[in-house]
Amino acid sequence: MVANVVQLTESKKHIQYTGRIFEEQRLAFRRNPMPSATERKENLKRLKRVLLKNESRILDAIDRDFSCRSRDETLIAEVMPSVQGINYALRHLEGWMKPSRRSVSVLFQPASNKVHYQPLGVVGIIVPWNYPLFLAVGPLVAALAAGNRVMVKMSEFTPHTSALFKELVESTFPQDLVAVINGEADVAADFSSRAFDHLLFTGSTSVGKLVMRAAAEHLTPVTLELGGKSPAIISANVPMTDAAQRIAFGKAINAGQTCVAPDYVLCPADRIQTFVDEFRTQFAEMYPNLRDNDDFTAIINERQYERLQAWLDDARNKGAEIIEINPAQENMKDGTRKMPIHLVLNATADMKVLQDEIFGPILPVVSYNGIDEAITYINDRPRPLSLYYFGYERDLQDYVIAQTHSGGMCINDTLMHVAQDDLPFGGVGASGMGSYHGKEGFLTFSHARGIFSKQRFNSGKFVYAPHGTAMHKMVYKMFIR
Repeated sequence: MVANVVQLTESKKHIQYTGRIFEEQRLAFRRNPMPSATERKENLKRLKRVLLKNESRILDAIDRDFSCRSRDETLIAEVMPSVQGINYALRHLEGWMKPSRRSVSVLFQPASNKVHYQPLGVVGIIVPWNYPLFLAVGPLVAALAAGNRVMVKMSEFTPHTSALFKELVESTFPQDLVAVINGEADVAADFSSRAFDHLLFTGSTSVGKLVMRAAAEHLTPVTLELGGKSPAIISANVPMTDAAQRIAFGKAINAGQTCVAPDYVLCPADRIQTFVDEFRTQFAEMYPNLRDNDDFTAIINERQYERLQAWLDDARNKGAEIIEINPAQENMKDGTRKMPIHLVLNATADMKVLQDEIFGPILPVVSYNGIDEAITYINDRPRPLSLYYFGYERDLQDYVIAQTHSGGMCINDTLMHVAQDDLPFGGVGASGMGSYHGKEGFLTFSHARGIFSKQRFNSGKFVYAPHGTAMHKMVYKMFIR
């Protein structure tokens, strides 16, 4: 009872703080609605400096939140892409900001058309728990590059990282430029109900629907980065070592707690055993043991661990064959949230592992006969955030690209499309809407304002009333054909 009262009191404080900061940022934006390139670049440099200076503290905080998060995975998947994203924005920002010239029909000459890219105003960013640094910094970089004020709602499931990020931001930026909001689910609900000029949410589809519903009240535009069941197709002829190694990497990093992790494998029916054997070999080379291996990340909390175990039990009870990839055959159910990868064979549609995004170290392997059967399997389901195809025949690569839809795609790799600064990242359909990273991030958080401009000579007067003149008839003859 006392704990509930304390939580309510804390939530009230967070919500009041959110409201106050939101108004402060709106007023600050009105005072400076078009920050210069110099201002924006300095903001990005300040962000980079504080990240580099506190790298060790960031690694420690994320490790504590997961109980064991590989420091190298945090460097590879969070710190490095965050810093590289800042560097890329710094190199290209002035070019992005330049108004783009557009053509003017002879009908309207002499005149000019330009598109000016203006900041939207106050941007809200809602961060998930699985990559708490990168999924905060990535959108923040894009929003600052576009000249906005930014409020960031961190996840309550990463309390150490969230508290540290708030401390670092407050030491770096005035709160009317960038502010961090912490708190439980009720604080997040209040956050998403604010009249932001743009709201970016990364997380589950179910919560994404709630965020979009709340944003609709103010007609707030949203970018939703969701997820879904991202398939990996193994072709009939690709060397299995290549495919298994890259799929193992994509599934093992962060223990599968990645929105673009391979969610299931589509494998030719006559190659499934080969895949299982090769996956086991490749995984063991990366992780010869798991329990005391700091390279192998734990499940974030008990709730997620129990969910994953329940899904395995569900598949097992419904007839699936479960293969635990545990190279050292360690006891992993005694005081640890580390969980080996489990391959699931003979899965059926009534099993949870083939219904919902897994978000953990479980990998169903679904058989197919012929590439069209694999494509039909994918297209019969909601569009995924990512799709992975393994095969070196260029014509089949092109065929899979043309016949499927997904937010992004890798050919003969996993995950790496997310790290490309010059590629948009985002979902489509059930896996999300909108995109960011690089120039697309700048555009997402900018208003493309079209401006038509003329000077003293006014060609438009030739179509003014009264109508029916010889000039009107000539204009109609020239331009209505």
